[in-house]
Amino acid sequence: MQRIDAPEILDSDACSAREAHAVLQVLGRINRWFGGVTTTRRILERAAQATGMKHFSLLEVAAGLGEVPEIIQKKLSQRGITLDITLLDSALSHLPAAKPAPNAAGRNRGVVGDALALPFADGSFDLVSCNLFAHHLSPQLLQQFMKEGLRVSRCALLINDLVRHPLHLALTFAGYPIMRNRVAWLDGITSVRRAYTPKEIQSTFRAAFSSETIPQVEISRHYLFRMGVIVRKNQQEVRTP
Repeated sequence: MQRIDAPEILDSDACSAREAHAVLQVLGRINRWFGGVTTTRRILERAAQATGMKHFSLLEVAAGLGEVPEIIQKKLSQRGITLDITLLDSALSHLPAAKPAPNAAGRNRGVVGDALALPFADGSFDLVSCNLFAHHLSPQLLQQFMKEGLRVSRCALLINDLVRHPLHLALTFAGYPIMRNRVAWLDGITSVRRAYTPKEIQSTFRAAFSSETIPQVEISRHYLFRMGVIVRKNQQEVRTP
């Protein structure tokens, strides 16, 4: 199945703030029911296991309403792992109103900024994460985001995204009764068509870095055509388990 890159309605000026909020609520259901939350939780647990750390500062890029990191924040706190979360999105209307972070001091911050030129100094966060964002980028822009994510992270870049597959596309076409939102449904179809495969993600990382500086990339497959990508800093190999 060839990748077809096309813009999504949510990313355009044609999508009002009210409609964007409705679409983001649908995406929240999709993430809760069909593997989005589980995928991010598992790669975060993997990062915690690899580093031995119990507390992380986390930048969630293209965060939208921030539902996925908030749910995971609650789940991981039950295992003694705490997250200090900063949400970043390109539009203020996508971000939630600030509210107290559960089981943590302070609040989950919201920041408006460009994912391709993150407004933070080098090593500002332990982890940089994104969910359903990578497929929005061309291979060249994805390479740029990878470099930016690694620049501002101290430990790893985490990517949770769709896997392009004909069956996945068929399921998305049939998924309108679940989404009940025309924009979310159309954007879902576009998202599957423009999503990457694990091999393509691996190739993109190889092309982004020289053989001397290439980080370690671990790619795992998850429920219902999701993949989790962990890019560790200061490593020298790429592998797909």
